[in-house]
Amino acid sequence: MILSSFILCVEWGINLEMKNKLKIIIKFFFFIILFFMKTIFLFIRSFVHLFSLLRKGLGNKFRFSLTFKITITYVFIFFTVFLFMSIGIIASFNHIIQNYPPEDYIFLLGVLLLAFNLAGFIAIILIGSSVSRRLLAPIKAMTKTVQEISFNQLDRRLDVSGSKNELKDLAQTFNDMLDRIQISVEQQKRFVSDASHELRTPISVIQGYTNLLARWGKDDRKVLEESISALRSEALNMNHLIEELLFLAREDSGTLKINREEFKLSEIITEIIYETNLIDTSHIFINEKNEEFFIKADKKLLKEATRIFMDNSIKYTPIGGIIKLNCYLKNDKGIISIEDTGIGISKEDLPYIFTRFYRADKSRTKITGGTGLGLTIAKLIIDNHNGKINVWSEFNKGTIFRIELPLSAPTND
Repeated sequence: MILSSFILCVEWGINLEMKNKLKIIIKFFFFIILFFMKTIFLFIRSFVHLFSLLRKGLGNKFRFSLTFKITITYVFIFFTVFLFMSIGIIASFNHIIQNYPPEDYIFLLGVLLLAFNLAGFIAIILIGSSVSRRLLAPIKAMTKTVQEISFNQLDRRLDVSGSKNELKDLAQTFNDMLDRIQISVEQQKRFVSDASHELRTPISVIQGYTNLLARWGKDDRKVLEESISALRSEALNMNHLIEELLFLAREDSGTLKINREEFKLSEIITEIIYETNLIDTSHIFINEKNEEFFIKADKKLLKEATRIFMDNSIKYTPIGGIIKLNCYLKNDKGIISIEDTGIGISKEDLPYIFTRFYRADKSRTKITGGTGLGLTIAKLIIDNHNGKINVWSEFNKGTIFRIELPLSAPTND
Protein backbone atom coordinates (compact mmCIF):
# COMPACT_ATOMS: atom_id res chain seq x y z
CA MET A 1 0.00 0.00 0.00
CA ILE A 2 2.75 2.40 0.98
CA LEU A 3 4.79 1.30 -2.05
CA SER A 4 1.90 1.96 -4.36
CA SER A 5 1.34 5.43 -2.93
CA PHE A 6 5.06 6.23 -3.34
CA ILE A 7 4.99 5.12 -6.98
CA LEU A 8 1.93 7.28 -7.67
CA CYS A 9 3.65 10.28 -6.07
CA VAL A 10 6.78 9.74 -8.17
CA GLU A 11 4.73 9.42 -11.35
CA TRP A 12 2.77 12.54 -10.46
CA GLY A 13 6.00 14.42 -9.85
CA ILE A 14 7.44 13.27 -13.16
CA ASN A 15 4.24 14.26 -15.04
CA LEU A 16 4.24 17.62 -13.29
CA GLU A 17 7.84 18.17 -14.28
CA MET A 18 7.08 17.21 -17.89
CA LYS A 19 4.07 19.52 -17.95
CA ASN A 20 6.16 22.39 -16.64
CA LYS A 21 8.82 21.71 -19.26
CA LEU A 22 6.17 21.54 -21.97
CA LYS A 23 4.72 24.87 -20.85
CA ILE A 24 8.16 26.45 -20.86
CA ILE A 25 8.91 25.05 -24.32
CA ILE A 26 5.57 26.31 -25.70
CA LYS A 27 6.14 29.77 -24.21
CA PHE A 28 9.62 29.76 -25.68
CA PHE A 29 8.21 28.78 -29.11
CA PHE A 30 5.70 31.61 -29.04
CA PHE A 31 8.36 34.09 -27.93
CA ILE A 32 10.75 32.98 -30.65
CA ILE A 33 8.05 33.04 -33.37
CA LEU A 34 6.79 36.51 -32.35
CA PHE A 35 10.34 37.81 -32.22
CA PHE A 36 11.03 36.16 -35.54
CA MET A 37 8.00 37.75 -37.27
CA LYS A 38 8.58 41.21 -35.74
CA THR A 39 12.22 41.12 -36.81
CA ILE A 40 11.25 40.14 -40.37
CA PHE A 41 8.65 42.91 -40.58
CA LEU A 42 11.11 45.55 -39.36
CA PHE A 43 13.82 44.28 -41.66
CA ILE A 44 11.55 44.19 -44.72
CA ARG A 45 10.11 47.64 -43.90
CA SER A 46 13.61 49.08 -43.61
CA PHE A 47 14.57 47.52 -46.93
CA VAL A 48 11.45 48.87 -48.69
CA HIS A 49 12.10 52.33 -47.26
CA LEU A 50 15.74 52.20 -48.35
CA PHE A 51 14.71 50.96 -51.80
CA SER A 52 12.24 53.85 -52.10
CA LEU A 53 14.94 56.36 -51.22
CA LEU A 54 17.30 54.83 -53.77
CA ARG A 55 14.54 54.82 -56.38
CA LYS A 56 13.80 58.51 -55.81
CA GLY A 57 17.48 59.39 -55.85
CA LEU A 58 18.36 57.35 -58.92
CA GLY A 59 14.99 57.54 -60.68
CA ASN A 60 16.10 60.30 -63.03
CA LYS A 61 19.30 58.49 -63.96
CA PHE A 62 18.32 54.83 -64.10
CA ARG A 63 15.23 52.98 -65.22
CA PHE A 64 13.91 50.32 -62.85
CA SER A 65 11.22 48.27 -64.54
CA LEU A 66 8.21 47.06 -62.59
CA THR A 67 9.21 43.46 -63.34
CA PHE A 68 12.65 44.10 -61.88
CA LYS A 69 11.19 45.71 -58.73
CA ILE A 70 8.72 42.88 -58.11
CA THR A 71 11.35 40.22 -58.75
CA ILE A 72 13.95 41.81 -56.48
CA THR A 73 11.41 42.51 -53.74
CA TYR A 74 10.00 38.99 -53.59
CA VAL A 75 13.42 37.37 -53.87
CA PHE A 76 14.54 39.50 -50.94
CA ILE A 77 11.40 38.65 -48.95
CA PHE A 78 11.86 34.90 -49.48
CA PHE A 79 15.58 35.10 -48.78
CA THR A 80 15.02 37.08 -45.57
CA VAL A 81 12.21 34.85 -44.31
CA PHE A 82 14.13 31.63 -44.93
CA LEU A 83 17.28 33.13 -43.42
CA PHE A 84 15.48 34.03 -40.18
CA MET A 85 13.68 30.68 -40.23
CA SER A 86 17.00 28.85 -40.41
CA ILE A 87 18.51 31.00 -37.66
CA GLY A 88 15.40 30.53 -35.50
CA ILE A 89 15.33 26.77 -35.95
CA ILE A 90 19.03 26.39 -35.17
CA ALA A 91 18.90 28.72 -32.15
CA SER A 92 15.72 27.14 -30.75
CA PHE A 93 17.00 23.60 -31.22
CA ASN A 94 20.30 24.47 -29.55
CA HIS A 95 18.58 26.22 -26.61
CA ILE A 96 16.14 23.36 -25.95
CA ILE A 97 18.66 20.53 -26.08
CA GLN A 98 20.94 22.42 -23.69
CA ASN A 99 18.30 23.38 -21.13
CA TYR A 100 15.53 20.79 -21.65
CA PRO A 101 17.08 17.70 -23.23
CA PRO A 102 14.30 15.77 -25.00
CA GLU A 103 14.01 12.04 -25.37
CA ASP A 104 13.20 12.21 -29.09
CA TYR A 105 15.35 14.66 -31.02
CA ILE A 106 13.67 13.88 -34.36
CA PHE A 107 10.27 14.75 -32.90
CA LEU A 108 11.64 18.03 -31.50
CA LEU A 109 13.22 18.94 -34.84
CA GLY A 110 9.94 18.14 -36.65
CA VAL A 111 7.99 20.37 -34.25
CA LEU A 112 10.50 23.21 -34.75
CA LEU A 113 10.36 22.87 -38.54
CA LEU A 114 6.56 22.82 -38.52
CA ALA A 115 6.31 25.86 -36.23
CA PHE A 116 8.84 27.98 -38.08
CA ASN A 117 7.55 26.97 -41.53
CA LEU A 118 4.05 27.98 -40.45
CA ALA A 119 5.36 31.29 -39.10
CA GLY A 120 7.36 31.88 -42.28
CA PHE A 121 4.32 31.09 -44.44
CA ILE A 122 2.20 33.60 -42.51
CA ALA A 123 4.98 36.19 -42.68
CA ILE A 124 5.32 35.78 -46.46
CA ILE A 125 1.55 36.19 -46.93
CA LEU A 126 1.35 39.31 -44.77
CA ILE A 127 4.51 40.96 -46.08
CA GLY A 128 3.83 39.94 -49.69
CA SER A 129 0.30 41.35 -49.69
CA SER A 130 1.53 44.59 -48.12
CA VAL A 131 4.35 44.99 -50.63
CA SER A 132 2.06 44.05 -53.54
CA ARG A 133 -0.44 46.75 -52.55
CA ARG A 134 2.36 49.26 -52.36
CA LEU A 135 3.88 48.29 -55.72
CA LEU A 136 0.52 48.19 -57.48
CA ALA A 137 -0.88 51.36 -55.87
CA PRO A 138 -0.16 53.39 -59.06
CA ILE A 139 -2.44 51.04 -61.03
CA LYS A 140 -5.27 51.69 -58.58
CA ALA A 141 -4.70 55.45 -58.88
CA MET A 142 -4.60 55.18 -62.69
CA THR A 143 -7.84 53.19 -62.71
CA LYS A 144 -9.57 55.80 -60.53
CA THR A 145 -8.40 58.64 -62.77
CA VAL A 146 -9.46 56.81 -65.95
CA GLN A 147 -12.92 56.20 -64.47
CA GLU A 148 -13.26 59.94 -63.83
CA ILE A 149 -12.45 60.81 -67.44
CA SER A 150 -15.51 61.38 -69.62
CA PHE A 151 -16.37 62.98 -72.96
CA ASN A 152 -16.89 66.32 -71.21
CA GLN A 153 -13.77 65.99 -69.04
CA LEU A 154 -11.02 65.14 -71.49
CA ASP A 155 -8.61 67.53 -69.78
CA ARG A 156 -7.83 65.04 -66.99
CA ARG A 157 -4.46 63.31 -67.25
CA LEU A 158 -2.69 60.46 -65.47
CA ASP A 159 0.15 61.33 -63.11
CA VAL A 160 3.48 60.44 -64.75
CA SER A 161 5.72 61.62 -61.91
CA GLY A 162 7.89 59.16 -60.04
CA SER A 163 10.29 56.48 -61.16
CA LYS A 164 10.70 55.28 -64.72
CA ASN A 165 8.95 51.97 -65.37
CA GLU A 166 6.31 50.30 -67.52
CA LEU A 167 3.48 51.99 -65.62
CA LYS A 168 4.93 55.40 -66.39
CA ASP A 169 5.21 54.42 -70.07
CA LEU A 170 1.59 53.24 -69.99
CA ALA A 171 0.44 56.47 -68.33
CA GLN A 172 2.39 58.58 -70.84
CA THR A 173 0.98 56.59 -73.76
CA PHE A 174 -2.54 56.97 -72.37
CA ASN A 175 -2.02 60.71 -71.89
CA ASP A 176 -0.77 61.03 -75.48
CA MET A 177 -3.87 59.16 -76.66
CA LEU A 178 -6.07 61.52 -74.62
CA ASP A 179 -4.28 64.50 -76.17
CA ARG A 180 -5.06 63.20 -79.65
CA ILE A 181 -8.67 62.45 -78.71
CA GLN A 182 -9.10 65.89 -77.16
CA ILE A 183 -7.65 67.60 -80.21
CA SER A 184 -9.89 65.51 -82.47
CA VAL A 185 -13.00 66.29 -80.41
CA GLU A 186 -12.20 70.00 -80.33
CA GLN A 187 -11.62 70.00 -84.08
CA GLN A 188 -14.90 68.16 -84.61
CA LYS A 189 -16.79 70.65 -82.45
CA ARG A 190 -15.17 73.58 -84.22
CA PHE A 191 -15.79 71.97 -87.60
CA VAL A 192 -19.51 71.44 -86.88
CA SER A 193 -19.82 74.97 -85.53
CA ASP A 194 -18.05 76.53 -88.52
CA ALA A 195 -19.95 74.38 -91.03
CA SER A 196 -23.25 75.36 -89.42
CA HIS A 197 -22.24 79.01 -89.58
CA GLU A 198 -21.24 78.73 -93.24
CA LEU A 199 -24.52 77.03 -94.17
CA ARG A 200 -26.58 79.51 -92.17
CA THR A 201 -25.58 82.45 -94.41
CA PRO A 202 -26.73 81.03 -97.79
CA ILE A 203 -29.86 79.60 -96.19
CA SER A 204 -30.70 83.04 -94.78
CA VAL A 205 -30.13 84.61 -98.22
CA ILE A 206 -32.34 81.98 -99.87
CA GLN A 207 -35.08 82.55 -97.29
CA GLY A 208 -34.86 86.30 -97.80
CA TYR A 209 -35.21 86.10 -101.56
CA THR A 210 -38.01 83.53 -101.42
CA ASN A 211 -39.90 85.87 -99.11
CA LEU A 212 -39.19 88.72 -101.55
CA LEU A 213 -40.50 86.62 -104.43
CA ALA A 214 -43.60 85.71 -102.49
CA ARG A 215 -44.41 89.38 -101.92
CA TRP A 216 -43.41 91.22 -105.10
CA GLY A 217 -41.66 88.81 -107.43
CA LYS A 218 -44.74 87.84 -109.38
CA ASP A 219 -45.42 91.41 -110.51
CA ASP A 220 -41.92 92.95 -110.58
CA ARG A 221 -39.71 91.41 -113.28
CA LYS A 222 -36.58 93.16 -111.95
CA VAL A 223 -37.08 91.66 -108.50
CA LEU A 224 -37.76 88.28 -110.10
CA GLU A 225 -34.53 88.30 -112.13
CA GLU A 226 -32.48 89.55 -109.18
CA SER A 227 -33.93 86.87 -106.90
CA ILE A 228 -33.36 84.07 -109.41
CA SER A 229 -29.75 85.17 -109.92
CA ALA A 230 -29.12 85.36 -106.17
CA LEU A 231 -30.76 81.98 -105.55
CA ARG A 232 -28.68 80.36 -108.29
CA SER A 233 -25.50 81.91 -106.86
CA GLU A 234 -26.25 80.78 -103.29
CA ALA A 235 -27.17 77.30 -104.51
CA LEU A 236 -23.82 77.03 -106.26
CA ASN A 237 -22.03 78.26 -103.11
CA MET A 238 -23.86 75.71 -100.98
CA ASN A 239 -23.08 72.95 -103.45
CA HIS A 240 -19.40 73.95 -103.44
CA LEU A 241 -19.35 74.04 -99.63
CA ILE A 242 -21.03 70.64 -99.34
CA GLU A 243 -18.56 69.14 -101.82
CA GLU A 244 -15.69 70.47 -99.72
CA LEU A 245 -17.25 69.13 -96.52
CA LEU A 246 -17.71 65.72 -98.11
CA PHE A 247 -14.07 65.74 -99.24
CA LEU A 248 -12.92 66.46 -95.68
CA ALA A 249 -15.28 63.81 -94.30
CA ARG A 250 -13.81 61.19 -96.66
CA GLU A 251 -10.32 62.24 -95.65
CA ASP A 252 -11.14 62.05 -91.93
CA SER A 253 -12.77 58.63 -92.29
CA GLY A 254 -9.89 57.28 -94.40
CA THR A 255 -12.09 56.57 -97.42
CA LEU A 256 -10.51 59.14 -99.76
CA LYS A 257 -9.37 57.29 -102.88
CA ILE A 258 -6.11 58.22 -104.58
CA ASN A 259 -6.05 56.93 -108.17
CA ARG A 260 -2.38 57.11 -109.09
CA GLU A 261 -1.25 57.12 -112.71
CA GLU A 262 1.86 58.21 -114.55
CA PHE A 263 1.57 61.46 -116.47
CA LYS A 264 3.56 64.57 -117.28
CA LEU A 265 3.14 67.23 -114.61
CA SER A 266 3.51 69.88 -117.31
CA GLU A 267 0.13 68.82 -118.70
CA ILE A 268 -1.63 70.10 -115.58
CA ILE A 269 0.21 73.43 -115.75
CA THR A 270 -0.64 73.90 -119.43
CA GLU A 271 -4.33 73.15 -118.84
CA ILE A 272 -4.61 75.49 -115.84
CA ILE A 273 -2.87 78.39 -117.62
CA TYR A 274 -5.13 77.96 -120.65
CA GLU A 275 -8.36 77.67 -118.62
CA THR A 276 -7.48 80.56 -116.31
CA ASN A 277 -6.76 82.91 -119.22
CA LEU A 278 -10.21 82.10 -120.62
CA ILE A 279 -11.98 82.75 -117.32
CA ASP A 280 -10.00 85.72 -115.95
CA THR A 281 -8.78 88.58 -118.13
CA SER A 282 -8.14 91.01 -115.29
CA HIS A 283 -4.78 89.52 -114.22
CA ILE A 284 -1.53 88.75 -116.01
CA PHE A 285 -0.63 85.05 -115.96
CA ILE A 286 2.96 84.06 -116.69
CA ASN A 287 4.44 80.62 -117.22
CA GLU A 288 8.24 80.90 -117.29
CA LYS A 289 9.11 77.22 -116.70
CA ASN A 290 7.16 74.13 -117.63
CA GLU A 291 9.64 71.29 -117.71
CA GLU A 292 8.42 67.91 -118.86
CA PHE A 293 8.86 64.95 -116.52
CA PHE A 294 6.72 62.08 -115.35
CA ILE A 295 5.11 61.76 -111.96
CA LYS A 296 2.87 59.07 -110.47
CA ALA A 297 -0.08 60.75 -108.79
CA ASP A 298 -3.82 61.35 -108.94
CA LYS A 299 -4.04 63.76 -111.85
CA LYS A 300 -7.50 65.02 -111.01
CA LEU A 301 -6.72 65.73 -107.34
CA LEU A 302 -3.35 67.29 -108.14
CA LYS A 303 -4.98 69.60 -110.65
CA GLU A 304 -7.62 70.51 -108.09
CA ALA A 305 -4.94 71.40 -105.51
CA THR A 306 -3.05 73.55 -108.02
CA ARG A 307 -6.31 75.22 -109.06
CA ILE A 308 -7.02 76.07 -105.40
CA PHE A 309 -3.67 77.84 -105.06
CA MET A 310 -4.29 79.70 -108.31
CA ASP A 311 -7.79 80.75 -107.24
CA ASN A 312 -6.39 81.94 -103.92
CA SER A 313 -3.82 84.10 -105.74
CA ILE A 314 -6.51 85.50 -108.06
CA LYS A 315 -8.77 86.43 -105.13
CA TYR A 316 -6.08 88.31 -103.23
CA THR A 317 -4.20 89.91 -106.13
CA PRO A 318 -5.43 93.34 -107.29
CA ILE A 319 -6.64 93.77 -110.86
CA GLY A 320 -3.68 94.01 -113.23
CA GLY A 321 -1.45 92.04 -110.84
CA ILE A 322 0.95 89.32 -111.98
CA ILE A 323 0.51 85.63 -111.14
CA LYS A 324 3.25 83.17 -112.09
CA LEU A 325 2.72 79.42 -112.39
CA ASN A 326 5.83 77.33 -113.00
CA CYS A 327 6.80 73.68 -113.01
CA TYR A 328 10.34 72.29 -112.87
CA LEU A 329 12.66 69.63 -111.46
CA LYS A 330 14.88 70.24 -108.44
CA ASN A 331 16.76 67.71 -106.30
CA ASP A 332 14.78 64.81 -107.79
CA LYS A 333 11.54 66.51 -106.79
CA GLY A 334 8.76 67.85 -108.96
CA ILE A 335 8.18 71.50 -108.10
CA ILE A 336 5.01 73.52 -108.70
CA SER A 337 5.44 77.19 -107.89
CA ILE A 338 2.60 79.74 -107.64
CA GLU A 339 3.79 83.31 -107.15
CA ASP A 340 1.63 86.45 -107.04
CA THR A 341 1.94 90.18 -106.41
CA GLY A 342 -1.12 90.28 -104.16
CA ILE A 343 -1.80 91.63 -100.70
CA GLY A 344 0.26 88.91 -99.00
CA ILE A 345 -0.26 87.20 -95.66
CA SER A 346 0.76 88.67 -92.31
CA LYS A 347 3.22 86.84 -90.07
CA GLU A 348 0.49 86.37 -87.48
CA ASP A 349 -1.82 84.60 -89.93
CA LEU A 350 0.77 82.57 -91.83
CA PRO A 351 0.91 79.58 -89.40
CA TYR A 352 -2.88 79.10 -89.62
CA ILE A 353 -3.62 79.41 -93.34
CA PHE A 354 -4.14 75.62 -93.70
CA THR A 355 -6.51 75.43 -90.70
CA ARG A 356 -10.09 74.58 -91.52
CA PHE A 357 -12.38 77.60 -91.95
CA TYR A 358 -9.54 79.97 -91.08
CA ARG A 359 -9.63 83.36 -92.77
CA ALA A 360 -6.97 85.98 -92.36
CA ASP A 361 -9.37 88.89 -92.97
CA LYS A 362 -13.06 88.30 -92.31
CA SER A 363 -14.16 91.58 -93.87
CA ARG A 364 -12.17 90.94 -97.05
CA THR A 365 -13.61 87.42 -97.30
CA LYS A 366 -17.10 88.83 -97.66
CA ILE A 367 -15.97 90.50 -100.88
CA THR A 368 -13.78 87.71 -102.30
CA GLY A 369 -15.99 84.84 -101.20
CA GLY A 370 -14.73 81.41 -100.21
CA THR A 371 -15.38 79.08 -97.30
CA GLY A 372 -11.97 78.90 -95.69
CA LEU A 373 -11.57 75.25 -96.71
CA GLY A 374 -9.70 75.57 -100.01
CA LEU A 375 -6.14 75.65 -98.69
CA THR A 376 -7.00 72.93 -96.16
CA ILE A 377 -8.14 70.63 -98.98
CA ALA A 378 -5.11 71.50 -101.10
CA LYS A 379 -2.75 70.60 -98.27
CA LEU A 380 -4.56 67.31 -97.64
CA ILE A 381 -4.16 66.41 -101.33
CA ILE A 382 -0.44 67.21 -101.26
CA ASP A 383 0.02 65.31 -97.99
CA ASN A 384 -1.68 62.25 -99.49
CA HIS A 385 0.93 62.37 -102.27
CA ASN A 386 3.79 62.53 -99.71
CA GLY A 387 4.45 66.08 -100.82
CA LYS A 388 5.44 69.24 -99.02
CA ILE A 389 4.24 72.84 -99.20
CA ASN A 390 6.50 75.82 -98.48
CA VAL A 391 5.04 79.30 -98.15
CA TRP A 392 6.77 82.66 -98.27
CA SER A 393 4.74 85.82 -97.96
CA GLU A 394 5.21 89.50 -97.25
CA PHE A 395 2.29 91.70 -96.39
CA ASN A 396 1.20 93.97 -99.27
CA LYS A 397 3.93 92.54 -101.53
CA GLY A 398 2.91 89.04 -102.50
CA THR A 399 2.96 85.32 -101.71
CA ILE A 400 4.83 82.29 -103.05
CA PHE A 401 3.49 78.74 -102.67
CA ARG A 402 6.00 76.05 -103.61
CA ILE A 403 4.82 72.43 -103.79
CA GLU A 404 7.38 69.61 -103.71
CA LEU A 405 6.27 66.20 -105.01
CA PRO A 406 8.19 62.91 -105.16
CA LEU A 407 8.81 61.46 -108.63
CA SER A 408 7.86 58.01 -109.82
CA ALA A 409 10.03 58.00 -112.94
CA PRO A 410 12.35 61.01 -113.22
CA THR A 411 12.86 60.65 -116.96
CA ASN A 412 12.98 63.73 -119.17
CA ASP A 413 11.06 63.48 -122.43
